[in-house]
Formats: sequence, C-alpha cells, structure tokens
Amino acid sequence: MTDKMHETGWRRAADRRRFVLGLLILIPSALASAYVGSVLPEKGSTLLELAIIIVYSILFAWISVGFWTAIMGCFTLLRRYDRFTISHAQNEPLEPGPTPRTAVLFPICNEDTPRVMAGIKTTYLSLQRAEGADNFDIHILSDSSGADKWMEEEAAWAELVNELGAQGRIFYRNRKVNLKRKSGNVADFCRRHGKAYTYMAVFDADSVMSGETLDAMVRIMERRRKVGILQTAPACFGRDTLLGRLQQFANRVYGPMFAAGLSFWQLGDAQYWGHNALIRIEPFMRHCGLPRLSGKPPLGGDILSHDFVEAALMRRAGWGVWLAFDLPGSWEECPPNLLSELKRDRRWCQGNLQHLRLLFSEGLFPAHRVLFLNGAMSYASALLWFLFLMLSSAEAVLQAIVGPSYFTATKSLFPAWPVWQPLWALVLLATTGVLLFLPKIISYLLILFKTRQSRLFGGPLRLLVSIALEVFFSAMLAPVRMLFHSKFVLITLLGMKIGWGSQQRDDRPTSWWEATRFHLGGVLFGILWGGVVWLYSPLFFWWIAPIVLPLVLAIPLSVLTSHDGPGRWLRRKKLLLIPEESAPAQEIQDVTRFTERMEAASVPLGLPREAGFLRALLDPGVNALRRSLQSGTRASLSPEAEARRDQIVEKTLREGPGSLTPGEKRLLLHDPERLLTLHRQAWTLDDGNLRRQWVEDLQR
Repeated sequence: MTDKMHETGWRRAADRRRFVLGLLILIPSALASAYVGSVLPEKGSTLLELAIIIVYSILFAWISVGFWTAIMGCFTLLRRYDRFTISHAQNEPLEPGPTPRTAVLFPICNEDTPRVMAGIKTTYLSLQRAEGADNFDIHILSDSSGADKWMEEEAAWAELVNELGAQGRIFYRNRKVNLKRKSGNVADFCRRHGKAYTYMAVFDADSVMSGETLDAMVRIMERRRKVGILQTAPACFGRDTLLGRLQQFANRVYGPMFAAGLSFWQLGDAQYWGHNALIRIEPFMRHCGLPRLSGKPPLGGDILSHDFVEAALMRRAGWGVWLAFDLPGSWEECPPNLLSELKRDRRWCQGNLQHLRLLFSEGLFPAHRVLFLNGAMSYASALLWFLFLMLSSAEAVLQAIVGPSYFTATKSLFPAWPVWQPLWALVLLATTGVLLFLPKIISYLLILFKTRQSRLFGGPLRLLVSIALEVFFSAMLAPVRMLFHSKFVLITLLGMKIGWGSQQRDDRPTSWWEATRFHLGGVLFGILWGGVVWLYSPLFFWWIAPIVLPLVLAIPLSVLTSHDGPGRWLRRKKLLLIPEESAPAQEIQDVTRFTERMEAASVPLGLPREAGFLRALLDPGVNALRRSLQSGTRASLSPEAEARRDQIVEKTLREGPGSLTPGEKRLLLHDPERLLTLHRQAWTLDDGNLRRQWVEDLQR
C-alpha cells in the first residue's frame, strides 16, 4: 500500500468509525438518563433532580467511551489483519534514500542517577544488538538544578561512556535555565542539534525501549513519510510495592485491549503521551512550538502538559500521529505509592485543564479537540461523580426530612420513591456494572483463549484471582482518587498554582505521618458525610457505604499499598504476576541488574555519590572532567567578576564548600582555573588536612 493510498483510506475509515462511536455513546446515554428520570420521586421536575439527571448522563457517556474502546480493542485483537495498523508498514518495500539518523533523548530533572544511567546503558546495548545501531545517538538532557546533582550526573555519564567505549555516541548537557520544563528541554535540543538528525525518540527518565523496537519505528516512519509522531504503548514494570504491582498488572492485562481500541477509533489522529515515541524532527521544529497562554498560572502561562498540544499542532500541519499499539519492547515504570501518584495527577490535572483554553483554536482537527476534552474529563469526571453523590445524598436527606419515609428494607440502587420498582434500580446497577467490569472479563478471556499467555500471569486460576484483587483494591482506592481529583480541579479553577517537582521513582514506603497529613481532611469529610446520611436516612447510607468506608480508611490504605512486603508476598504466590517477571525480556533483566550494580558501586575517596560538588573539588578524575568540558569556553570577565570569583575561592578555603550558595557553586563549576586551584589546595595545603576537614564536615 502506498503512503498516499494509506492516508486517503484511513481518513475515510476514521470518519465512519467515529460516527458509529458517537451513536453508541449518545443513544444509550439518552436512554439511561430518561430511565434515571423515571426513577426519581418527582420524575426530574425539580432543580435538584434535574441536576442529578444531567450529571448522570454526562458520567454515563464518559464511561461508555471506555467501554466501547475496550470492545473495539477486543475486536481488533481478534481480527487476523487490519490494513490500517501502522506497524505493518515496517515490512513494506522502501524507496532509496539517505540513511536517517536518530537521536534518543533522555530528558531528566533531579532523578535517581543510577536508575537513569542503567536505562541508558540498557538502551545502548540493546541498540548494538539491532540493525542500524550506528544511526542512533543518545543525548542526556539534564534540567537538574543543584550543583551536587549536576556533578553526580556528569561523573556517571563519563564513567558510562568510558565503560561502553561510547565516545561520540552518548552525550550529556545540563541547562543553566530550566525554561518550560521538559518541552523546553526538548526544544533546546532541537535548536542545537535538530538539523543533524531526522528523528528523535523521546524517553522519560524511567523509560526503557529495545533496540529492535526503535529500529522498527524508524523503518515504519521511513515508509510512511506523512507520519509525524509514532507513539508506542509502554508496558509498566519494575515495582514491588502493592500499589505499583496492582497498577502494572492492570496495565499488562487490560492495557493491550484498550490500546488497540484507541488505535481503532483514532487511527492517524492519535495522541502523544510525551515519551516512548518517535518524532520527525523537521516538522516538529516547524509546527510544534508551544504558545504561551494569556493570563497567569495555573490556567495561563506556559503549557504544562505539552504532549497533547504538540500532537494537535503536528496534525494541524498535515502530519499523522499514530499509536503503534502492537509494537512490543517499550516499557516505563508507574508510581510506587498513592501519594506520589496523586502528586503527579495534581500536575497533570492543571495541564489537562489548560487544554480547554485551546479547544477552539483555529485549524485544529475535531479529533484533537475531542482529545483535549477527554483529557480534561479524566479529572473533571471525578468532580462530576462527587457532585452526583452529593446531590443524591441531598435528595435522600431532603426526602427523609420533609416527607414520609420512602426507604424500604429491600436493598436497591436508589431509595424507594413514591412509584417504586426495585427492578429499575437493579437494571441501572447492572448496566453500570457491565460498562465498568465487562472489559476486565473480556481481557481475561483474550489472554486465556486468544494470546494463550495465561502462564505468564501465573496460570488461568491465579490470573482470575489477581483480577479479583485488582478490582477490589481499585474499588477501595477509587473514592480516595475521586476526592483528590475533585479537589485538584477546584483549586486549579480557583487559580491556585501547583508545583512541578521531580517524581518519586523508588519503592520508599509512605510513613504514617505523611499519610495522615495527606489524607486527614478526606477522612474527616467521609465521617461527616456518612454520619449525616446515617442520621437522617440509615437505609440510603448502605448504598454509599462502599464509597464512605474507603475514605475513612484512606490512611491505612495509603500506608499498606506503599509497602513492598505485601507485593513481594503476592509475587511469591504468583499473584499480580506480569510477563516482565515471569519471562523478562533481555532489556528488563539488564536494567534491573545495572541499577543494582550502579547503586552499590563505591565512589573514590569514600564520598557519597550524591556529594557531586565536593567530588568535583576533591576527586582528580571528576575535577579533570569538569575542567576539560569547560576548556575554550570561558569568556573574558570584568575585573569586578574576577574579584567576585576570587572571593568565592577564599570563602571556600576559609569556611568550606558547605558555606557556598547554589549560585556560587555554579560559578566555580564554570571556572576551570579556580576549580584547579581549589583542587590543588585541598590536596596540598597543610598536608591534606583541608581535604580531610571538608570530608568530615560533609559527614557531620
């Protein structure tokens, strides 16, 4: 199939598929809303009941999107061939042309250095085993702010390059100014080196990809010259905490079906998730510059969630954005505990709500306007669920106060309004349950009978038990997530700014104090909400109990799911097992082994690995490296600047490196002559006592 034929075909197919999707969502949602109206006491004639119906209809439509995505994902995986699947292009004939060069980018900011370098080493060695290895370079793009972290990264990079013999193949640079975060980091690379490469593969700090997959992505892009971004569907791995294992299990069991469904509906209008993707650099540089939104943060200023916007801009310029859902060999790590997950979600919430301001931007394709809305709904839906529960509780309490008791001993989804049929509530409950849980059952059946890989998940029975565990903990954690996501939406809309720090990527557990500080407000709210409903409408309380109880138990839930003890025990029992544990690929084995070795590696002079600035002063190798990287770059300084730097040297010798400010440390690191002076003084002054004093000061 030629590139032009593929382009024309998928656009027509996309229009037909999305029209069908619209009908599948709107018609059942309208029927469900009418059904809810028939259940309510006043048949939706009051403002309170009208609000309940409106909120319910939106939520029903929202969960319907996920349901039909799963169904079409199942259909896609069951089919033997889909002519629009982008990965098929890698095997098509290739027109003669120059060999493309690809840059593999690792944007990092104050990350765990051994883990980052282990991922880079794994990717490099995997590329060496693949075809076209000489056409790939790796660039470490650091936005780490402190001098210690900067020097730690630089030393680790040099050691890695020397170990692999990868001079001229693995590069490192640290930006002086962290402008526009990751998107600005990538844009800075494009300005400096973009013309030297045809493609760039953008990673996260915890990303791992096989060389074979990277090579396959280049082959696809070479045969589909109108594809601007090719996104993979990363598989989660590497977690031992209970929450991490639950998330990576859900990703590996349900993820392939949902990714296939997304590909079915989106085709060449897919989204870009910001990592584990291949980008054509020339159109990216020309068309994907991010605008600055008017007004102040959080809804104004720099765009935080850059990936969806870059995909929309690429598509507006006529370039396709595709999800290669069936390409293996792409991995990432998930948050280790609930606190780190929610802190990440708080940032994402702000970024996704910013997208609403771009909803009506000129020239955007309808599919990407929908993706902007969908991204915002990922968090706004939590607020809608919260409103629905509050409105329903208010209706129950109001009916209990102002009217006769409409509640019977018969359990039902809704209270017994004047014309009450328990079957109506059961139908609504069953319908909602089908939308939420049928995709999980289908995923189980696909693994069992289609892919026949249940052994990789511990076998049919253990897989079923693991799904039950995942459903249970998801149900327990869903109310906690709902409450926090609702809070995030509200504080963002109220104009409260959100921080954007580095993520926790290790399995350090949550302390009871942290969990109490983070969840206490939600616990008190759950007690108050449940208490009021119990006081006025005890029977209705049992319908909200599955939501109230997890809120009250949020603190022990958060602590329990953050520990690796339960997760390791489940793994020994072959529960929540994933293929990366039962039959790990070479890359997974490598990154795990390399991380352990690098974390255990000793540092010269007995210094901590994290004491990067002191290592630059004392370690001959690190000091020489820093000076060599500055050779020929020092600009002439004014007499005042020279005097200022001399004062910093004197201060260091007199009071020690710990007395310097972050700015003073950076000045010294950019001054090779004074770095050498301090290094020599530390080793020679007073027979080395100064050096020993600096080390002792650090240890104290």
